[in-house]
Parts: sequence; structure tokens; C-alpha cells
Amino acid sequence: MSTEIELSIYVFVLAIFLGLELVQRVSPLLHTPLMSLTNAVSAISVVGAILITGEGGATMLSKILGVTAVTFATINIVSGFLITDRMLKMFKKEKSSK
Repeated sequence: MSTEIELSIYVFVLAIFLGLELVQRVSPLLHTPLMSLTNAVSAISVVGAILITGEGGATMLSKILGVTAVTFATINIVSGFLITDRMLKMFKKEKSSK
């Protein structure tokens, strides 16, 4: 059991470092497509967290972490859509009133 936990922690730490390196190297022109991608990943996180939290044999710790994951991923999704919408509005041409 402890080897599974150690492996999970190892993968989690590697994912953090890899994610930071990838995001830091993104060109500013690609931030909107990257935000759309992170919204999709956050949506998958929400579904996974809901499944784990609602499981019958879930421990209290997994329920707390699941609710926390759902909350933060939902905030990320909503704010990502709002920011993307705002950025897209900047590129719309204004209609001139003649």
C-alpha cells in the first residue's frame, strides 16, 4: 500500500514540475488556446472529483479533497471562460454608426 502512495506522490511532484516548465515556455500569443485547453482539463477534473467524492466507500479525507477539487476546478473553469470571452471581445470590430 505504501508503495502505491509513494508512486502517486512521485507522479504528482513530477507533474507539477513538468506543468510549470511547459506553462512558462508558452508564447503570449498562445495563452487563449492554452486557457481553453486548461478549461477542458479542469472539466475532466470536476467529473473525476465528483465520481470519487460520491463513491460509497470514500473516506472522509477523499471527500474533503474531492469537494476542494470540485470547488477550485469550477472556479478555474468559470474564470477561464470569462477571461477568454473578454479577450475575444477585444478583437471584435466595433460597428460604426453612420
